[in-house]
Amino acid sequence: MPCAPRALLLWDLVLGVVGTGAFLVDLGADLWAASRYVLGGCYVCAALVLGLTGLASGALQLFSWLWLRADPAGLHVWRPPSTGLALLHLLQLGYLYRCLQALWQGFLMWRQEVPSEFDLAYADFLALDISMLRLFETFLETTPQLLLVLAIMMRSGHAENFQWFGICSSFVSISWALLDYHRALRTCLPSKPRLGLAASVIYFLWNLLLLWPRVLAVALFAALFPRYVILHFLGLWLVLLFWVWLQNTNFMPDPRSEWLYRATVATILYFSWFNVAEGRTRGRVLIHMAFHLSDSVLLLITWWTKRTWLPSEAPLQTVLLVGLGCFLLGQALRLLYYCWLHPSLHWESDQVDGTLSFKLHPLPQNRRMAQLAHNFFSKVRGQTAFLDKEEDNAVL
Repeated sequence: MPCAPRALLLWDLVLGVVGTGAFLVDLGADLWAASRYVLGGCYVCAALVLGLTGLASGALQLFSWLWLRADPAGLHVWRPPSTGLALLHLLQLGYLYRCLQALWQGFLMWRQEVPSEFDLAYADFLALDISMLRLFETFLETTPQLLLVLAIMMRSGHAENFQWFGICSSFVSISWALLDYHRALRTCLPSKPRLGLAASVIYFLWNLLLLWPRVLAVALFAALFPRYVILHFLGLWLVLLFWVWLQNTNFMPDPRSEWLYRATVATILYFSWFNVAEGRTRGRVLIHMAFHLSDSVLLLITWWTKRTWLPSEAPLQTVLLVGLGCFLLGQALRLLYYCWLHPSLHWESDQVDGTLSFKLHPLPQNRRMAQLAHNFFSKVRGQTAFLDKEEDNAVL
């Protein structure tokens, strides 16, 4: 095998090790933060940290277990029996099991002189599920804990070093999870070019810049009204859940588990944009952006009228101006990305990865992620190896 492809396989394997280690470090950091809150006498904060961690982990394990049960028989060579698989997820080890499985597959491929098409497709299959689970974990645990830390800092008027570290790492990890998910979707579409370095950087930055104003607005409201922020979240979450239901999603193996997916998507939409339906997304993006903007403005107006309740008023106002600048710059970078850097603008027909060749040489196909890629990149017409139908609509 040429040196460059083997180097890429080794790089992917290293990134997999780092990602798995980061997951374990993040879990340890959550437990450490909870212990610090307990030692400081803030038992409510410790309970919230542990509760968010447990809720996110439970949802993650349930998604993983349902997907493994729905996978084709005989696809996973290294897989425990049904009882052992259920016990593994009950012990909250399902996601770690997936990470180790992907690392082992990557190691086997790196040892081969020329990896087979099946091994490459199976590695993509595993990576797609891990990317999706990482995105869910980010918005079910990391983002709410970020809000919690910011609200605690604003109420107390000071911050510990571990809190500053947690805030910075949380913003980066959330934006990185969005970028990783976006790049992972492209592996479902062989006919579309990979996301380049410039496009990846811009995509990462505009997600980071647009996330800060939203998180800041909710955190300021939570600092003033820690009880009412729960009602605010539940109210908007129900509206967003209804919106997701109207789009008739079909991601999970059965209708009952589909509601778990819709509830998770509604949580993501509370913080950021997430596309789940086929067709043109321009209108839905504008509706979601207007909804977010109006809600954030109302939260900030509420904070402004009651800001004297909080210490360090001047720094908070400065942060608010920075948040406005981040929002404007993020929208500018978002426009730049979709007008000049989006891969759909440089799409070329793929004469190799047609539907016919896929039927003659079946490979592992992650249909749930391929459907999301079809929804997000429906400009590709009939070239996806994972989808057996034409794709006619153009997506922003």
